[in-house]
Amino acid sequence: MQPSDFSPNSAVDLGARKAAMEREAKQRAAESTGRTNPYAVNIDESNFQNEVLQRSMDLPVVLAVLAGWSEQSAQVETALDNLSARSGGNWYLAKVDSEASPRVTQALQVQSAPAILVAIQGQVMPLTQGPADENQLREGLGQVFAALAQQGMLPEGHPGTVEADGEPPVAEEEGEPEPQGRPVDVQAQEALDRGDFAAAEAVYRKAVETDPSDTESKSRLAQVGLVGRLQDVDPESALTAAQERPDDVQAQFVVADMDIYRGEAEAAFDRLVATVKRTSGDERERVRAHLLALFDVLPPGDPRVNAARRKLTAALF
Repeated sequence: MQPSDFSPNSAVDLGARKAAMEREAKQRAAESTGRTNPYAVNIDESNFQNEVLQRSMDLPVVLAVLAGWSEQSAQVETALDNLSARSGGNWYLAKVDSEASPRVTQALQVQSAPAILVAIQGQVMPLTQGPADENQLREGLGQVFAALAQQGMLPEGHPGTVEADGEPPVAEEEGEPEPQGRPVDVQAQEALDRGDFAAAEAVYRKAVETDPSDTESKSRLAQVGLVGRLQDVDPESALTAAQERPDDVQAQFVVADMDIYRGEAEAAFDRLVATVKRTSGDERERVRAHLLALFDVLPPGDPRVNAARRKLTAALF
């Protein structure tokens, strides 16, 4: 596949993106605990061009096409994370959720997950498909990198090895290190690892109640709550309900949640401000509270939040 064969501007299927919600929420929590792989990135249509094709002009990018429900995919992902974390930046790991990004999966001509491909100098070539353990992946990638080195396709100074020193890792006798980071984030991460969004949300809610000035926990509470609310939403039905029932505040909440999840914060805020104008009493207060909760999803000081606050004030008074 050449760079021109893939358009990062393709419309994203929100229904498919739902499959990536849990992965993204876990990623946010993992970042807080210091357990993320510095040489890995989650890929979708919006960043494929830059994170895979463009990056591959400078170093190999290993593409892992995974399925969230697949135990084999989880094993392959863990093995690749272990290898790339020890690569010293010799190569980059790009993870594609096959359900969340079906167009990427189709463009890569992958029939089933897990599947491994390698991108170099803007071109993508298949490596393996199906289950594989860490030793098998190390050997397979080592053969590919050695061949690329012989062909002069690796950047100058690249060792042509999978791991930084080219040696298999020595087993740690003391077990895994203790998770680093804030205790609240570690606890929430454990809940997310179980797929328990409600428990993770409860962890952050308690932290905020204990310390109302804890803006980091407040933001993470909003993010986990947003993802959790969207888990069982059917996007097409939600959009239809919001269009047919403009006075149904719950229907407007769902679509506003979908909008902000897609990165369309202005659309989400404008929808709820318009709903504030159409409501009164307790319903208006519900809408206002939901809008304020969505403000917390974005970073403090985000200009989109400031603009929406002004619109909300005008709508209320």
